[in-house]
Amino acid sequence: MNPLSRSDMFSSSFFLHLKSVLHPVVAGFVSIIVGYGSTFVLILQAAKAANLSPELTASWVWSASIGAGVTGLFLSWRHREPIITAWSTPAIAFLITAFATTSYAEAIGAYMISAAAFIVLGLSGYFEKLIRIIPSGIAAGLLAGILLQFGVAAFGTITVEPILAGFLMVIYVLLKRFTARYAVLGIFLLGLGFLLLQQRMDLSDITFAFAKPVFTFPVFSIQALLSVAIPIFLITLTGQYMPGILVLRNDSFKTSANTIVAVTGLGSLIMSVFGSTAVTSAAITAAICTGKEAHEDPSKRWIAGISCGLLYVLIGIFGVTLARIFMAFPNTFIAILAGLALLGTIVNSLSTAMAEAKSREAALITFVATAANIKFLGIGGAFWGALIGLFAYVFLNGDFSKLGKYWQR
Repeated sequence: MNPLSRSDMFSSSFFLHLKSVLHPVVAGFVSIIVGYGSTFVLILQAAKAANLSPELTASWVWSASIGAGVTGLFLSWRHREPIITAWSTPAIAFLITAFATTSYAEAIGAYMISAAAFIVLGLSGYFEKLIRIIPSGIAAGLLAGILLQFGVAAFGTITVEPILAGFLMVIYVLLKRFTARYAVLGIFLLGLGFLLLQQRMDLSDITFAFAKPVFTFPVFSIQALLSVAIPIFLITLTGQYMPGILVLRNDSFKTSANTIVAVTGLGSLIMSVFGSTAVTSAAITAAICTGKEAHEDPSKRWIAGISCGLLYVLIGIFGVTLARIFMAFPNTFIAILAGLALLGTIVNSLSTAMAEAKSREAALITFVATAANIKFLGIGGAFWGALIGLFAYVFLNGDFSKLGKYWQR
């Protein structure tokens, strides 16, 4: 074989490998943009409610990012699956009001208690058993209901941003028709170019600086235990862990839920003294990395978890600086990007939910109840959607003949 042939083979192999890696890397990148762009403002709001200094706020961003990055990197590498971790968004939203009656040091103590509870839950093995109880149709209906709001929000931007939304949606459809694998990357790059041409992204005031973690000595109190630790545990469990694990199961990934809860609980415990709230399995942003859009071959999608984890760590090192870059994206652009990136997962979830005749109606009830985003007793819509769907499934498909014979006695 002549040298030219070897060179051609090397080039061909290199580009095939690059093409194989590109899609999951981009999926991880899009996941990060959606995650920071849609929830980072909540951290700033919570920090303001707690009257935190810029140093403590930067430490919060550092610890949450590093915690999510390292746990996601370890789990994705160890299990070769796209296990995306993140901070608990519902927990941060809850803290915006909780800081009115709880000091920052007490909140740190509450973070540690809830993290320890997650470690115990993971080691106990009960969470995996709970996940296995949920029928696949109900789980798929739950996931579709959670993600539906993002699809609706994407098309809702047409009302306020008809040119940007229309442009990106047309591009998305065209790319899906001719080169589906590059659809999400295409709308991101073309959308970014569109925004830069319109001068709608101001990056002039952003400077790079390293974040410095600030240790805060925890204070433990009964008041913080009852009003912060227990609520954070419950809303993170029902609002993040449960849908996050179901996202993985929906795309046939099998990593034990107990392992994920224990590892992220440990990450939460270590990072809590630097300001981080619960580190947990991601749900919405994870769906961007676990589906076919990340890679046709499921065995290659774990690279998206590595990409996401590395970007988390990078952002954590620079603290608020890189996060502010993500915040420079208009909210409408983030909404469109998230909604279109999740369309494939919504379609697959609805298909799974409606596939089995026995569970079809209960799955539909789960989907509608979850999409309604019921908020009751401080618990979010994912929990109530799952509860209502499971009740419907048991009532519609359960065998009550023995119960009838019992009452006839």
